[in-house]
Amino acid sequence: MGLKPRAGFGEIINHLLGNHSRWLASGPNSDIVISSRVRLARNLSDFPFPNRADQNQLLAIRERLFDALGQVEGFSDHWFIDMDNLSQIDRQFLVERHLISYEHTVEGIGKGLAITPDEGLSIMINEEDHLRMQVLVAGFDLYNAWEQMNAIDDSLSQLVEFAFSPDFGYLTACPTNTGTGLRGSLMMHLPALVITKQINRVLQTITQLNFTARGLYGEGTQALGNMFQISNQACLGYTEEELLEGIKRLGHQIIEQEQSARERVLRTSRVMLEDRIWRAYGLLRNARIMNSAEAFEYLSMVRLGLDLGLIKDVDLKLINDLFIIIQPAHLQKISKRRLSSRQRDIKRANILRSRLNCEDMVADTDEEGKDNV
Repeated sequence: MGLKPRAGFGEIINHLLGNHSRWLASGPNSDIVISSRVRLARNLSDFPFPNRADQNQLLAIRERLFDALGQVEGFSDHWFIDMDNLSQIDRQFLVERHLISYEHTVEGIGKGLAITPDEGLSIMINEEDHLRMQVLVAGFDLYNAWEQMNAIDDSLSQLVEFAFSPDFGYLTACPTNTGTGLRGSLMMHLPALVITKQINRVLQTITQLNFTARGLYGEGTQALGNMFQISNQACLGYTEEELLEGIKRLGHQIIEQEQSARERVLRTSRVMLEDRIWRAYGLLRNARIMNSAEAFEYLSMVRLGLDLGLIKDVDLKLINDLFIIIQPAHLQKISKRRLSSRQRDIKRANILRSRLNCEDMVADTDEEGKDNV
């Protein structure tokens, strides 16, 4: 079939933990736009949607798609993962790396995942649709993401037949995705709009324009670290290019508003802003216990300080990586054991101190080491 042997999930996790995600690199307007994503929803024409398929059909769908993907040019280095036996922590780990959705963490037979080692491409099998394919790139670069995704979609369509209607376009489990099946999104860092209390007005405008703003991990999640996902709502009645152009225009408008808010804060409240940024940096480098929400907020402030040139001795790549590795499942994978909430808060602070102070990791304390989950 041309498939890469399915690596053990522990091997995959070890690679990902030591890997700098491609979409966290520097890119166009990456001071505000962390990443651009294009996602396509597709279904096979000869199977029911996942919510109507039985277990045997779900398994057959996964095998057919793994087989087809293995024949797509450039897929020889991809990992193909059966998700049936993954633990909840393993699934959460994949969510934290933006490789799968929360919906895909729900246990069920026949779920699968194909990912590239650089994490730029991930394909969920038997989530809401048979296929949810996404390309993630760094910065404000939607059309680059679309070109990559379109090439994969074209290649795959030569190997399997997608459910398609001449009247409605690509058919999907949820009517809101019917048509192109395309969702484009921008992950945007908007701390100045939050600080100046303009963010609610901006989010209301986004909704009125028929776009949606979500949290760090998409639908139903919080905007941790002043991160917001901006995406289109409609898929039907537009071409892919029209959808992407709409998101692009909106993205430029939000960038301008965030830049204006940053300039205003620097001009009118510079000392307050500097104090907030340096306090955040000091806490990250010295705290012994820190929860997720605190860490994201402080990392957001340090990132803003770097973007504005107020902090100069910190590597932006390190800050971007810390946003990922301080999350709950990552902390437990790094520790190689389950951790209680308090143990995670201690481990998180330990990692932040060691990375930001360029020191070796402090040995686990007795309190952190006790597994009382």
